[in-house]
Amino acid sequence: MSKINGYRAGVFGLLVLAGAISWAQETTSESNPMCITLDEQSLSVYNQGKMVLCYRYGDVAFKGYVQELFTPGGVNILRDSPHDHVHHHALMYAVTIDGVNFWEEQQLPGKQVHRSWCDSKIDQHNKRPRARITEKIDWVNPPTKQVMLKEERTIEAVAVNELGGTLVNWTGEFKLPPGKEQATIGGGHYHGLGMRFLESMDKGKEKRFFNASGKAGEVYRGTEKLVSASWCAFSAKADGKPVTVAMFAHPDNVRYPATWFTMTEPFVYLSATMEVYKNPYILQAGEKLVLRYGVMVWDGSAGEEKIGKAYQNWIKNFSQTKTKPNKETDND
Repeated sequence: MSKINGYRAGVFGLLVLAGAISWAQETTSESNPMCITLDEQSLSVYNQGKMVLCYRYGDVAFKGYVQELFTPGGVNILRDSPHDHVHHHALMYAVTIDGVNFWEEQQLPGKQVHRSWCDSKIDQHNKRPRARITEKIDWVNPPTKQVMLKEERTIEAVAVNELGGTLVNWTGEFKLPPGKEQATIGGGHYHGLGMRFLESMDKGKEKRFFNASGKAGEVYRGTEKLVSASWCAFSAKADGKPVTVAMFAHPDNVRYPATWFTMTEPFVYLSATMEVYKNPYILQAGEKLVLRYGVMVWDGSAGEEKIGKAYQNWIKNFSQTKTKPNKETDND
């Protein structure tokens, strides 16, 4: 499907290909400038005719991910599958489940299998235009074809003009498949919601990480650091244009505040982790693990004060309806 203007056409594409949103409210482009389009490989969100993000799911070998994410000025900040680490897919979520590695994509890796789109909306959230879509995913061990974990992943873009940036919410709700008693979530010190940036953002004296704690963090090795904070941000130049990226962790997440993995050489990387590399998380049957993060990008430099205010604004206005982790749930 080519780029489509207007919500009605976006809904048509979703209805034809996914059958997922027959209950959606009809909204004109005049009252809501956001639009969702879908084809067999990717889903895209537009705001006022300009792309906000592109999420790839259909032609991926191992996992779905946000391939492109744009500032309000139209600068994409993500890099997908670079030659040095081909498994770095822009903005992605992966961990290890019962010893099966869903991150590195080597030596019989696990696979996140797209099953369906189950909920999609173009609406208003606290009087701000919003595009929201939820994907059902099975985390599968390919050699045995065993489903190790079931996920409902919600990607949500909110128009927040008063904050001057692009806001995307990423929520994962995880539970066990029927018949499985528990799963051990582990992995490397960087496993979690990870982000690889443009090659131009790896360079330059202007690049820097900073976070809500104001601390540099503990050195793990080389330039790799781990720091506990409610948010972590990175500023640099993307193809010569200053940009700032911040990741937010919701206070309802287990092991809040997040442990942020950062590195600056030989390339830049940022991950929100649960520190499972030294303290694996055990998910039991009948429980649900909910992890909610926000990603916000600005044109230009955004400092600690601006990001701190944006984080508090996000907690108050833009994060989704509160869902406590480990809540009793069915295993459908």
